[in-house]
Amino acid sequence: MRTSEKILNPSLKKEILRTFCQTIADLKDAEEADVFFNDFLTDTEYEAFAKRLAIAYWLKKGRSYNNIKDNLKVSSATIASVQQVMDKEGFKLGVKKMEAEEWANQWSEKIKNFVKKRQE
Repeated sequence: MRTSEKILNPSLKKEILRTFCQTIADLKDAEEADVFFNDFLTDTEYEAFAKRLAIAYWLKKGRSYNNIKDNLKVSSATIASVQQVMDKEGFKLGVKKMEAEEWANQWSEKIKNFVKKRQE
């Protein structure tokens, strides 16, 4: 993606970034977010953002560089660059959200299985 070398007015920049973040926050669910990002980002940009979050998540889970490289088709340099910023609040927040979703899915499945067994 090309960006202009011209400096944007700082107050305007702050306003458009805040508006962009609010737009993202207002998306009601994953399906709506997918529609937005598919139309708003190129396929390459969308995949790159998703891979960066996946790398952070898998690093936190203790996966090896080779495992991540083989599964996500990324370079060691990409993994290293994500690892360097994993202590930043945005990455921590993203990984925390993924872990919460994983936990919720696991418990949802356990509850479904419990209810199913009770009905048998």
